[in-house]
Amino acid sequence: MTTDILALHAQARPGDQSVIEDDVVWSLEELNNLVNQYAHVLQEHGVKSGEKVLWVGQNSAEVVAVNHAARKVGAVCVPMNYRLAPDEAAYVIENSDAVVVLFDIEQTEQLENIHTKLPQVRAWIAFRLRDATAPDWASDLDARAAAASTDEPVPVGDDPTAGTTMIYTSGTTGKPKGTVRRSNPGATGGGLVALIGWQPGDVYLSTGPLYHSAPLGFMIIVQSLGGSVVIQRHFDPEDWLRLVDKHKVTTSFSAPTPIRRVVDLPEEVRAKYDTSSMQRLVANAAPWPFELKKKYVERINDYSLFEVYGSTELGVNTVLVPDDQMRKPGSCGRPAPAVEIKLIDDDGNEVTEPMVPGELYVKSEGTFAMYYKDPDKYAAAQHGDYLSVGDIAYMDDEGFYYIADRKSDMIISGGVNIYPAEIEAVLVAHPQVADAAVFGIPDDEWGEAVHATITLYEGGEVSDADLQAFCREHLAGYKVPRSIERTEEIPRSASGKILKREMRAPYWANKQP
Repeated sequence: MTTDILALHAQARPGDQSVIEDDVVWSLEELNNLVNQYAHVLQEHGVKSGEKVLWVGQNSAEVVAVNHAARKVGAVCVPMNYRLAPDEAAYVIENSDAVVVLFDIEQTEQLENIHTKLPQVRAWIAFRLRDATAPDWASDLDARAAAASTDEPVPVGDDPTAGTTMIYTSGTTGKPKGTVRRSNPGATGGGLVALIGWQPGDVYLSTGPLYHSAPLGFMIIVQSLGGSVVIQRHFDPEDWLRLVDKHKVTTSFSAPTPIRRVVDLPEEVRAKYDTSSMQRLVANAAPWPFELKKKYVERINDYSLFEVYGSTELGVNTVLVPDDQMRKPGSCGRPAPAVEIKLIDDDGNEVTEPMVPGELYVKSEGTFAMYYKDPDKYAAAQHGDYLSVGDIAYMDDEGFYYIADRKSDMIISGGVNIYPAEIEAVLVAHPQVADAAVFGIPDDEWGEAVHATITLYEGGEVSDADLQAFCREHLAGYKVPRSIERTEEIPRSASGKILKREMRAPYWANKQP
């Protein structure tokens, strides 16, 4: 008797909708059968328990099936960013030790000049071909799956990492690192489901790219409970509203940028769609400014917004529930269920006083197991049984946490620590400012000076002097940006994080920050 969770749901409710992408609608039985066929194709290429299977492609129904297929054969599933340049992609494929690479046919250009340089890859398999033809160095996944069995696969071997995922960090502070997830998050996962309240009938919308840990992870939670998934291949704000309305979407995960585009649509556009079905919109990937939260509450609904703080490495660490969104501006909430948090100062001592910052360390069953091939990096992140990704935080007298900034992004000006996230939150509160990035640039007198790069709303206009005056109303004088630059777009990773290393580089060329 099978114990696979997807198979059990398919046996219990074979005709229920499971995956929807435009005109493609798969029932639970159809999804499970296709997953099994994909799994047998992987095993035809000798994939054993614990071996790495990498996939790359934009959101699609096939990507959903590929993830389950890798899990069913006991492979370690490695999602890869489809936006990587070929050399960057080659690094991830080689570093991960992937033995099979599955790729959306649209990624052929990304891979065609590097596949010969990666001898450890036993097979290159293209999917979503439609009317296209696989390149001569790859095979057609769906053609091979059509001839494969729909029986449940039996994993070969018994590796302790079987069925886990290894997700590469965005590389905002250096080369991407493979973070090996634990196979069973235990009480952490169950407690999070209970707190946020996911239900078996949930309908999940893929607002973000599924190669990123959070959009993929929350989708898997919904599917594990028996819910369905609506795939949006290319994000469009009005189409997002249409999908929520048409499919009565109840849950999603989003970085700030997509939802900002949704809530900033003209009122007459938003009024065409009903968003009352949304019950659990999980916010993060990058901090949501308070002004964006206010717009969401006013323009979507006031009962569905959950903000979480977490990371690829540490999972979900804190949760701010809907009732506290407007009451606790700037907070990312209290510790998630079964999560222990400590703040550690520069001397290695625990910080227990309210409003005093320290580096945030986490202990839970939901943290990652290792940095692949980089044990020293993993050891450096440890403080006893606790782990950190270098974020600085403080806690108020009610036990709510506030993320000040990433330690590596901190500005030290005249010996004073300045956290850019605090300044960015003030800048985007200005009615003319759509987005902002703050970082330190060289200063002969102070070491570093606060610099801001901003984007304005269409038709927006504000002088540097007026913006600096606005900042002084909300910030200490030493935190006010000394220089302000305007740009059409702030560079961000696909997960929504500002690429500050990239933005700082021209200012620090030939200098030491």
